[in-house]
Amino acid sequence: MIGRLFRGAPDFFMGKAKMTATVFIDGEVGTTGLQIHARLIGRDDIELIHLNDADRKDPARRREALNEADVSILCLPDDAAREAAAMADSPKARLIDASTAHRVADDWVFGFAEFSAEQRDQIANAKRVSNPGCYAVTSIAMLHPLISSGTLSADTPVTINAISGYSGGGKAMIGSYEDSSSASFTTAPFNVYGLGLEHKHVPEIQKYSGLSHRPIFVPSVGNYRQGMIVQIPLQLWSLSSKPSPQDVHRILAEHYAGCRFVSVVSLEETAKMSGLKPEGLNDTNQLRLYVFGNENREQAVIMGLLDNLGKGASGMAVQNMNIMLGLPEDTGLV
Repeated sequence: MIGRLFRGAPDFFMGKAKMTATVFIDGEVGTTGLQIHARLIGRDDIELIHLNDADRKDPARRREALNEADVSILCLPDDAAREAAAMADSPKARLIDASTAHRVADDWVFGFAEFSAEQRDQIANAKRVSNPGCYAVTSIAMLHPLISSGTLSADTPVTINAISGYSGGGKAMIGSYEDSSSASFTTAPFNVYGLGLEHKHVPEIQKYSGLSHRPIFVPSVGNYRQGMIVQIPLQLWSLSSKPSPQDVHRILAEHYAGCRFVSVVSLEETAKMSGLKPEGLNDTNQLRLYVFGNENREQAVIMGLLDNLGKGASGMAVQNMNIMLGLPEDTGLV
């Protein structure tokens, strides 16, 4: 049993009979970990295993927590996440990895419940779940239904443009925008990065979208804390299936019909819109998809709006945890 650990806020875990599921956040002091902790701390259907500052640096304590918890959520750099996964060697140990380390690993279940009709069951029964990245889950949410339906061929050359709030870059990037004493402090309103075309989300996007070739991914960061828009332009005239904007919308709407956290805005509503702001879904676990089209020009742009700390990270980790524990999927989420 775990010795000097406590669960939730006030009470200590000292060998009491376990009445609810236990959850350990390995890396709870990082940006994603703090967000997950905030979503879980007030709940009475789970008990949080907490390590103090000294024990967080003790491999034996971490190993004990990883193997005792019903579900552990890894909020760590990639190498540390791989080490933690190796530590969790008990047959009962179940993991959700929020890092990039296992996102294309064949023996980890992809943690996007809305990916397919079977995905929730796979997550529910999994020992190892990889939590998708924010840019990636939005891109995959748009591309996967279109490619699996044949609306887009797997060979379609795809370009993805995106902007995120600076919280997506973790503590270092947050400091560069919020700490005026930092050597990297900036007041720039907008910055494009990933110019070497080797962004860590691209393998994940390619694999789960079903693309035969790597998409061109152009990420950027804005001078605001959180919120994200991902855009995929389509030259409909160039596609062998010759879809209309209505066809693209129909495929997406059918795929996500009845989903709690992914929705497709009607074409009537998008036709009335004159702009889209990235902060519109902040503090939610929602992902909202839009199809902006010009039928006469045979062009469309699909856009995804979400909170990069919500459905793009911590919110989705909690959603996956709920599914793995057999709890209502939307518990603690909006």
